[in-house]
Amino acid sequence: MEKRVAVIGAGISGLLACKNIMEKGFNPIVFEARSGIGGVWSRTIESTRLQTPKSFYQFSDFAWPSSVTETFPDDKQVMEYIKAYAIHFNILPRIRFNCKVTCIDYVLHGNEDFPSWDLWGGTGWPFSPTGRWNVTVQDARDPTAPVEVYQLDFVILCIGKYSDLPNIPDFPLNRGPEVFNGKVLHSMDYAAMANDCAADLVANKRVTIIGFQKSAVDIAAAVANRNGVDHPCTLIFRTVHWIVPDYFLAFTLKSLNRFTEFMVHKPGQGFFIWLLAVLLSPLVTSHSASCDSYMQPVIQLTPYNVWFQLWIVIKLGEAYLKRKQPLKKYNMVPEHGFLKQISSCMFTVLPANFYDRVEEGSLVLKKSQSFNFCKNGLVIDSEETPIATDIVIFATGYKSDEKLKNIFKSSYFQKCITESLAPFYRYW
Repeated sequence: MEKRVAVIGAGISGLLACKNIMEKGFNPIVFEARSGIGGVWSRTIESTRLQTPKSFYQFSDFAWPSSVTETFPDDKQVMEYIKAYAIHFNILPRIRFNCKVTCIDYVLHGNEDFPSWDLWGGTGWPFSPTGRWNVTVQDARDPTAPVEVYQLDFVILCIGKYSDLPNIPDFPLNRGPEVFNGKVLHSMDYAAMANDCAADLVANKRVTIIGFQKSAVDIAAAVANRNGVDHPCTLIFRTVHWIVPDYFLAFTLKSLNRFTEFMVHKPGQGFFIWLLAVLLSPLVTSHSASCDSYMQPVIQLTPYNVWFQLWIVIKLGEAYLKRKQPLKKYNMVPEHGFLKQISSCMFTVLPANFYDRVEEGSLVLKKSQSFNFCKNGLVIDSEETPIATDIVIFATGYKSDEKLKNIFKSSYFQKCITESLAPFYRYW
C-alpha cells in the first residue's frame, strides 16, 4: 500500500521538502493556509530585500536567473525566483491552497502502547507499522465550512517561526492598548497590507515602532522617508543591536561557513569535534604549500592563533562601524560584542540613509526598558512627558514555540515543544 506523506506549509522549506519527497517516489500533499506560495516572502513591506547575498541564498539545484544582477535582490525578485523553482519542479499541482491545518494527532490502532519517541517515528524508521497521523484541515476562506481529516503515514512541518502568532507584550491594567485612542497593530499585519494601503495608513501620522530587529528598523526607515520631519517616526527599543551596511555583511559572510567552523576549538567540545579541529588545523595556513611556487615560508597557524586573528578582525569591524556610523553620538553602541551577534545569527542590515533620517529629525531613537500606553500616546520609563502618537506598530517578533505547540492535540507532543525536546532538523 502506498504511503501517504504530507507537507504543511508552502514556503521555501515546504517546497524543498515536497520536491525531495517526489524524487523518492512518493506523491505528497502540501497544505498551504494562504492562496499562494512563498511563506514570509509573500507578505513583506515595500522596502524588503535579502539580508544575505544571493549566492548564499539559493537552491543548490536551481540557480538565480542571470537577469538578477543585484547582490541583495528585493522581495519581488525573491518571490519570482521561488515561483520559478516551484514551476520548474512541478510542485504547484501538489499544493492545496487555502487549506489551514488546525490540528495534528498521532493515532494507534487497537490497544497498542504509545511508542517510545526516543527513536525517530517511535520505531527508528520514518513509517510506523501501525500508527498514523490525523491531520485536521480547515478552509481558510470559510471558517464555518466543515473540516476534513486526512490520515497520513508521515508529516513534515514547514510552518516557519516568523508568522501567524505575533508576540505582543503584556501591560498592567489600564496601561495597555485599550486606553489608547490611536491604532495599534503588529508588523505582521502591516506587512500583509498592499503597499499603497500601508502607505496611506501611515501618511502624515505620528508613528511609533516598538523593537529593534529587521522589521522594526525597516518600517521605521520607510515611515521616516515618507513623512519627514513634520511627522517624525519614533523607534522605541530595549536593546541596541549591531546594524551593518550590506557590503559589510557580505564581506563577513564570505569568511564564515560550516567548513571553517570545524577548524577551531570550541568551549565544551566533545572528543570528536576536538579531533576534527586538530586534523584540520594544517589547512589553516597563510598559503597552501602546493601553491607556493616561490618557496616562501608557510606559517602554521594553531587554532589559538585563529581565534586571536578572528578576535582582531571582529574588533577592527566594531571600530569601523563606530567610526562609519554615529553610534556614540546617539548612544547606539551595543553592550554585546559583534562576535556574539554573528554567532546568534541576528544580523540586521542598515536601511539606506538610516542615520541621515535620525540627523534631520524625521526618525527619533529612544531606548527604554519599559513603556505604557496613555490616551494620546506612550509613556516610557526615562521621560515624564508622553510621546504623542497616532499609530503604534509592534515589531516584537512571534511566539514560534507556542505556534508549533498549539498545532498538536496530544499533550505529550505539546510538552516536547515546550521543553525543547522536539528533534527539529538541524535545530541545535
